[in-house]
Amino acid sequence: MTLWFVFALMTAAAVFAVLWPLGRGNTSAHEGSEAVVYKDQLAEVRRDAAAGMIGEKEAEAARVEISRRLLAASDAAEGATSLSSVSFRRAVAVIALIGLPLVAVGLYAQFGSPSLGDFPLAERSRTAVATASMDKLVAQVETHLEKNPTDGRGWDVLAPVLARIGRYDDAVRAWRNSITYNGESASRRADLGEAIAAASGGVVTAESKAEFDRAIALDPNEVKARYFTGLAAEQDGRKDDAINIWRGMLASAPADAPWRPLVQGALVRVGVVAPKLSDDTIAAAKDMTEGDRNTMIRGMVDRLATRLKDNGNDVEGWLRLVRAYMVLGERDKAQAALIDARGAVGNDAGRLQQLNDGLKSLGLDG
Repeated sequence: MTLWFVFALMTAAAVFAVLWPLGRGNTSAHEGSEAVVYKDQLAEVRRDAAAGMIGEKEAEAARVEISRRLLAASDAAEGATSLSSVSFRRAVAVIALIGLPLVAVGLYAQFGSPSLGDFPLAERSRTAVATASMDKLVAQVETHLEKNPTDGRGWDVLAPVLARIGRYDDAVRAWRNSITYNGESASRRADLGEAIAAASGGVVTAESKAEFDRAIALDPNEVKARYFTGLAAEQDGRKDDAINIWRGMLASAPADAPWRPLVQGALVRVGVVAPKLSDDTIAAAKDMTEGDRNTMIRGMVDRLATRLKDNGNDVEGWLRLVRAYMVLGERDKAQAALIDARGAVGNDAGRLQQLNDGLKSLGLDG
């Protein structure tokens, strides 16, 4: 309501600005009119008669003729003034008071967005400020580094920001400078390798792989480098190598490691599904979020473990359970399941041999 009230005041001000000049008298026009000329002629006749330059009869005849013309000119001026004041000004007023608002509404309906919902000023400001702040920060740091190219801390600050906003080539250069002026570390080498891979469209090139290898040489437990090393193996078609790398990561990682879902999803992607899923279950899992998919798999593993406690003769079931625990990175549970499996089938030499062969295929000591 307040906004429309402001619009009404602005319209009224615009109309007043248009009508104000029309309401003022035009003094200069009257002063230069035909009637003024005739009045000057009458005064001149009086002066000439008083000076004896013309006779009384000629003066009288001249006064009559000039007076007649003065009356005619006055009548014509009053008619024109009346027409101008009444007809023209009324037309202008009607156009100004009605036409201007209608034109404004029409233009807004054509080019504006009357159906657009309200966008609170606070949210607009917050979005604009966030984008502007990021761009301003990058510009400020880049300007600083142009003048101080050996500022290692500045390159450390700039590099991850450039990667986050998608400027991967610039991020690669920034990480190289960070390593040059700060010294190398496993995390910086891994970040450099990731930026090189991102600049190549997600492909782990030989150049990026070399950086991940350098990171692992500095720290064998560098998570990012190990993950991308597995990804490089997958992209090269060496799925078994990729599986071994990612399984090793899960086996040595804490249970609450935030990157567990990523590695588990990678294992599922290369075909390690634990336990074995039906076609309908796999189809349903494709539409799930990562968290829901992990919850589903966890529930199936728990149900399988419960079933095997009641029926320990299912060798394939024991192998699926051990494999599932390894995919989930729960090596302790995998070892416990292995012991339980041997205890359950120990009296059957054939099943025990089948179990040991299956464990060897999983990379475990049969």
